[in-house]
Amino acid sequence: MPIRNSIQDMQEELAGYRREMHRHPQTAFEESFASDLVAEKLTLWGIPFERGIGQTGIVATIAGEKTGSGKSIGIRADMDALDIPEDENKEWVSTIPGKMHGCGHDGHTSILLGTAKYLHENKNFNGVVHLIFQPAEETGGGAKAMMADGLFTRFPCDAVYAMHNWPYAPLGRIEVNPGPAMAHVDTFEILITGRGGHASKPHTCVDPIVIAAQIITALQTVISRTKDPFEPGVLSVTNINGGTGAFNVTPDCVRFSGTVRTYSHSLRQKIEDRITQISESIAADFGAKATCLYEHLIDATINDPAQAAFCIGVAERVVGKDSVCRDAPPSMGGEDFGAFLEHCPGAYIKMGQANPVSQESPCNRGLHNPGYDFNDDLIPLAIEYWASLVEEALPL
Repeated sequence: MPIRNSIQDMQEELAGYRREMHRHPQTAFEESFASDLVAEKLTLWGIPFERGIGQTGIVATIAGEKTGSGKSIGIRADMDALDIPEDENKEWVSTIPGKMHGCGHDGHTSILLGTAKYLHENKNFNGVVHLIFQPAEETGGGAKAMMADGLFTRFPCDAVYAMHNWPYAPLGRIEVNPGPAMAHVDTFEILITGRGGHASKPHTCVDPIVIAAQIITALQTVISRTKDPFEPGVLSVTNINGGTGAFNVTPDCVRFSGTVRTYSHSLRQKIEDRITQISESIAADFGAKATCLYEHLIDATINDPAQAAFCIGVAERVVGKDSVCRDAPPSMGGEDFGAFLEHCPGAYIKMGQANPVSQESPCNRGLHNPGYDFNDDLIPLAIEYWASLVEEALPL
């Protein structure tokens, strides 16, 4: 299916908005620049919307030529950036030190803005579309904040959809996961409190460094020996801090932290329990104390099979059957959209954006990479996908 001329003609305009957002990145619940830009354009185009949903979130509502179907759907884009410095490899580099749009949310927001403009001008559907501009996806919490402000009661949706650019696949390829797509993301932090002293007198100390090493080693058995090997699960210790820097001082405390990735609620709880049990028991055996803090940060993104099949059909008509991967492998990365899918059926897809000609293109850099950039050529293709999805989900 060719991209409609009216959609293709918006690319330069929307790319300009995208690059302005790229220059002004803001992180969780601080996305005032992106939120103001979205509100400005929606107001200019005469599209009704509400602000302040989940602090900086916006929901725009567009009714079709007919609404007799009584159906409504939601389409989500995320607006937040990352707390990482950016490589100066593009003209529209971040103007805010230590922050950048390293995941393409500036592109997602521009795509949803273009979708809003197209649907407002071409109401070729029967029902209502809610366009959800979400804050705080990267840290988790933005989706739940919007729902706490009544997202699905104030803007009821029979289904909700989202997409993410995917620099690991070429532009024009779409990947869909029926079922698990992105994992639960949890964090843990363990404080080992022992008794410090002079390193030359270890018998007078309760060494938290040795205890932490024992616990970290034992935690590896949580994945290898306490879960079904056919069930996905990851446990990684990513930080360890302790000591004063002096070579001859044993510290009182050591703190280490990491992440857990799962898909099932039962395994999620089992791993949390085992981390606590192992840490507390090993510390106690050495005469120390372990304090465990475990947080469920992001819910798994589990695509509804029927909605995933529907998205596959739309994608095949937009980019052709040969360019759609219908059984893409799930990722152990996280996506805050999963919280929406806990309350409303829907599906999340990945749209390739890699430049097949220039392997050194910033559009080919991985997500969360300081040299990454969103591919503006994806904008019209993604709007075509959203427009087609709306028209097929809410046919006249």
